This record gives sequence, C-alpha cells and structure tokens, in this order.
Amino acid sequence: MVLMIIKLGLNQGFQLLVVAVGEVLLLNSLLSTLSTSALFMENVKYLPGIKLGKNVIADPDLDNAVEDANMLVFVTPHQFIDNICKSLVGKVRSDAEAISLIKGMEVKIEGPCLISTYISEQLGINCSVLMGANLANEIAEEKFSEATVGYRNNREIAEQWVQLFTTPYFMVTPVQDVEGVELCGTLKNVVAIAAGFVDGLDMGNNTKAAIIRFGLREMREFCKLLFSSVKDDTFFESCGVADVITTCFGGRNRKVAEAFARNGGKRSFDELEAEMLQGQKLQGVTTVREVYEVLRHRGLLELFPLFATVHEICSGCLPPSAIVIYSEKKNIFPV
Repeated sequence: MVLMIIKLGLNQGFQLLVVAVGEVLLLNSLLSTLSTSALFMENVKYLPGIKLGKNVIADPDLDNAVEDANMLVFVTPHQFIDNICKSLVGKVRSDAEAISLIKGMEVKIEGPCLISTYISEQLGINCSVLMGANLANEIAEEKFSEATVGYRNNREIAEQWVQLFTTPYFMVTPVQDVEGVELCGTLKNVVAIAAGFVDGLDMGNNTKAAIIRFGLREMREFCKLLFSSVKDDTFFESCGVADVITTCFGGRNRKVAEAFARNGGKRSFDELEAEMLQGQKLQGVTTVREVYEVLRHRGLLELFPLFATVHEICSGCLPPSAIVIYSEKKNIFPV
C-alpha cells in the first residue's frame, strides 16, 4: 500500500493534511504521479490540465506529514482507514482536529461504526465530516458547488473548517449532525448504483426519478434506524438530496453500474472498476454489502427493498432488470 500525503500551509496559521491511498499494484504509477505533481503542480493522471496550488507539497512519508499538523483531512477509500489510523497512533498532536471525507462504514459484530467515530476512537481526537454534491473534476474547474460540514458540539471548530474549505466557487455550510451528514454521503452511493442500473437498461427519466425518491426515503429511514438524533433538515442540505442527485447523474458509481447493467451482469464490478476507473476505487459496492449486513443482522431487509435488491443484483443473485420488479405478492417499492 502506498500513501500519498499532501500538506497544505495556510495563511490562517493552520497546517492541513490530506491522506490518499493507492494499492501496491499502483506503486510505480502513483510514485510517478507524485513526482510529476511535485514538479509541475499537476495531477496528470486524474486531473490533467489542472494546476495545483503552489502551497501543495507532496510527501510520501506519513510520519513526517503529520508532524506538528493541527488539522488533518482524511480522504481515502474506507477499506484502508484501519491501517492508516494504526500507523498514526501516538504520532498526532493531542489537540489536532480531524475531518473525514470518506464514504463508508466499518461493520462490526456489535454494530456499524462510522469512519469519523473510528478515527476519533483510534487517534483520540475530534473528527468532523465533509460531504456534499461536489464532483472533483468540476471543483477543479472552479465551477460553483457546495458542501456540508457535519460537526458534533464545537461550532467554533466547524467554522474553522468552513473557513478553510470555502472559496468564491465552493460554498460550505456547517450542520450539527455528524451522523446524518456522514451517512448521507455513504448511502447516496447505493442509490447511485440503482440509478446506474436504470440507465444501463434505458428505462428512462421517470423510472430514474422514482428510484431516486425511493432511495432518499430508505436513506432517511436507515439513518434514523441507526441514530435517532439524525435531523430531517440534514437531508435538505448539500450532503442530502443534492448529493444524491449529483451522484445519480454524474458519479463513478452510477457510471460503472450502468456498464454492469449493459453487460447483463455478466462482467463483475471488480473487472469494470479496473477497466473504467484508472486505479480509483468504487466505494458503492462495498457500502451495498455493509448496509445489507446491517439490515440482515437486524432482520429488517423487507423494510428496505431498494437497498436489498441492489445488493442481490450486485452479488449476482438477481439480474439488473430486477431493480423495478413488481408482483402481486411483493411490491419492491411500496409507496
């Protein structure tokens, strides 16, 4: 596993750490990208033609990158967060603040654990979250978009994150609802996969709109099932309905799910991911499995027919066309 760490020196006096992770198979290409980015201030692999700020410094040494940093930003496929946190134990400042942009959750025997909670528990520091309707390539092109910072108790810390991330073309809003914001960012990928199936089967806009509505409803119910404190208003922030819409029309989970459906489910998501994403990771399929395990363990699959059906399709138990199955005995999407 290769760690690519970017430390940003900011005028406000903060040090900002962004952690991104690649697999060992990508070692040569990642180091090449890292070196090229450092020389030409450009990510030639994922954002060609976009110049990075002069205050971006690529550092392959994780220990060196976190030294004296007081604000840490975690941006990595969530399957790598365990090893990252373990390597950081005892090496971060006790007064450091963290924020997670990671979509996903850790499913344990005792129940699901949000990534922000896991980071807090492992490193002993507070962790907020940042989610929202913001595709990376559009932000890089400075097209207007927005995001939501989810925080627990300290509004002052939330405002610091807002100050750090806000630009004339990127608007950030703080919401005191870490669980709601983080789960919205996680679950939207499940809905996006369902939307991709619809696109791959050329079912049209009416069907896609219905899938989005069903998905939003199940997202809200799932969030409240796990955390009764989740606020309804959170679903109307950028992290909620806006992110669902964006991801269902422009995200990579939708894109790969469309290809999966067009191939009749005969090519695996792993194969399509490797072919289509150039080394980027597809988070939605992992999240689908995690959500399914939570619901199965609690005996609640029938109450979440869309989430359950997406899992059955992804695992090969049902064809992509099952996304809109209706029968007299079971309406997949009860109104």
